[in-house]
Amino acid sequence: MPIRIWGNADAKEIVNVTLNGISQSATTDKSGKWEIVLPALEAGGPFTVQVKGKENEILFDNVMIGDVWLCSGQSNMEFSLKGSTNARETIRHSDNKHIRLFTVPKNIQTAARGDLPEGNWEECNPLTTPDFSAVAYYFGEALQKEVDVPVGLINSSWGGTDIETWTSWESAMANPVYMVHEGKSLEQAIGYSTRDLERYHQALRTKDKGMTERWYAADRDISDLKTCELPSAWDGELANEDGIVWFYKDVVLPQSVSGLSALLSLGSIDDRDVTFVNGIKVGGTNNCFFGRRYTLNPGVLKPGRNRITVKVIDMGVKGGFTGKPKDLFLEVGGERYSLVGKWHYKPSVLTSHYGLGNLGSGPNAFSSLLYNGMIAPLVGYNLKGVIWYQGENNTNRAYAYRNLFPLMIKDWRRQWGYDFPFIWVQLANFMAVDTQPKESEWAELREAQNMALSLPVTGQVVITDLGEAGDIHPKNKKDVGQRLAANALQVAYGRDSIASGPLYRSMELVPGKIILSFANMGKGLQAKGNKYGYLNGFAIAGDDRKFVWAKAYIEGDKVVVFNEALKRPVAVRYGWGNNPDDMNLINSAGYLASPFRTDSWSGVTQPTLYK
Repeated sequence: MPIRIWGNADAKEIVNVTLNGISQSATTDKSGKWEIVLPALEAGGPFTVQVKGKENEILFDNVMIGDVWLCSGQSNMEFSLKGSTNARETIRHSDNKHIRLFTVPKNIQTAARGDLPEGNWEECNPLTTPDFSAVAYYFGEALQKEVDVPVGLINSSWGGTDIETWTSWESAMANPVYMVHEGKSLEQAIGYSTRDLERYHQALRTKDKGMTERWYAADRDISDLKTCELPSAWDGELANEDGIVWFYKDVVLPQSVSGLSALLSLGSIDDRDVTFVNGIKVGGTNNCFFGRRYTLNPGVLKPGRNRITVKVIDMGVKGGFTGKPKDLFLEVGGERYSLVGKWHYKPSVLTSHYGLGNLGSGPNAFSSLLYNGMIAPLVGYNLKGVIWYQGENNTNRAYAYRNLFPLMIKDWRRQWGYDFPFIWVQLANFMAVDTQPKESEWAELREAQNMALSLPVTGQVVITDLGEAGDIHPKNKKDVGQRLAANALQVAYGRDSIASGPLYRSMELVPGKIILSFANMGKGLQAKGNKYGYLNGFAIAGDDRKFVWAKAYIEGDKVVVFNEALKRPVAVRYGWGNNPDDMNLINSAGYLASPFRTDSWSGVTQPTLYK
């Protein structure tokens, strides 16, 4: 693709850009903006990019040309590599100069930004991968091996977010599903100004008095600070605040700790933390779902009083120490010291300091807040495609997702000006397994995701075999990333291969049975783990629409479903539940069929009459 490079300079200034011996010039407009377009080049590198103006010059070294993928969504996309299965071994072997990583900073905006506030491309190696998206890393690793060109991964994700916040205000207001604020600008609807929000986010990044005044110093006097009981989410005067608050706890230790290493456990913290012990930084985590466990080197602790200082940054909704009391402790010399109880605290940056009051609890308050701050600045950067992992937050509005999801895909494509490949992860299995068939919002949202395959150049991976009943964030991200890569090879690179599972297409009603037909079977249907072709996960209903478990088996290229008690069944459901963990219908390539139901989705062939 032609290479777009843009920036800012003085009005009417001439800017020259040179890449790999090819140069182009541009003159800025009245506002100082400029853009040049270099011809498409072969993948490779490293190269140098020179940007030269009237009085200054900028050089970028170690620049690669290759395929860039945008990786976006909520917490399962944000989930970092260090929390995934076999993380230590994976990180140790993650050195690859042909993969580059960029993490978009979390940023709420009421108007589309022109630039990101910060961020850097980094080489993929054991220093940069631990905090990067696990799904994105495994996707990029598998893909780069296959396509053998440099791969750039842009991670723009935020846990616990609705799809609405990732959709532009313009598209949202043009759609009936969103018309609650018809005729208003986002700034009018949300009730606070872009300028105030900009000032607040600038303060989060650069105006934390706790850092400039060294609030982490071991000898800081905290006797006059207010106290709270931890672990707990922010409450009291902090209940309706977002921002930065510093917390302090003194622990008196015996002489025997001298020269010993230790473990500091803080449990989970919402959203981010930077932690100090006796003025020494011992750790920091940028993910609200991970428990904090920091190793203290010998010499950090000392006999007598020791100061634990934790800077907590809350980006939205409730912040604070959200873990369990058993996870809040200091362990040294075989002794465990509980840190549960009274802590001192001092706010540094709060939303109320900038006239915002309660921010509306963050990114989900209104449509477009994250689109504006975390997607809009990327528009124009040439993408090979997008991988998307989101939907958990929309399960309580699952039916609306039929409209919301394709709307966002089409919105992004319209902003970029072309139909880039868009591949997503269908929701994993989660929560208790149903003892009897019943309705499921999670199944309904999977159905909505499935329906989006009607859009061109799209793909979906099914992972109802990878979830965990008790954890909405399953740790096996490797299989998720590798399935996405296999799907991308087909959808984005034109590989002639099967990269997803069977898709339900039609049913035929015969006395006592329902016969199902499928697409995307490869060389045929199979029952994973059962050589006789018997299938799990099916339910069947008669005219009363009451579903009961069914027996099912493969016959040729069809699936036959029945229950001896039903003489005239009318509908079938497969994998229809929050946690359909026993699904075993696959195609010859080994990919699971997507969950489906025949009694609701109008996008499939209608059943034939009884013979």
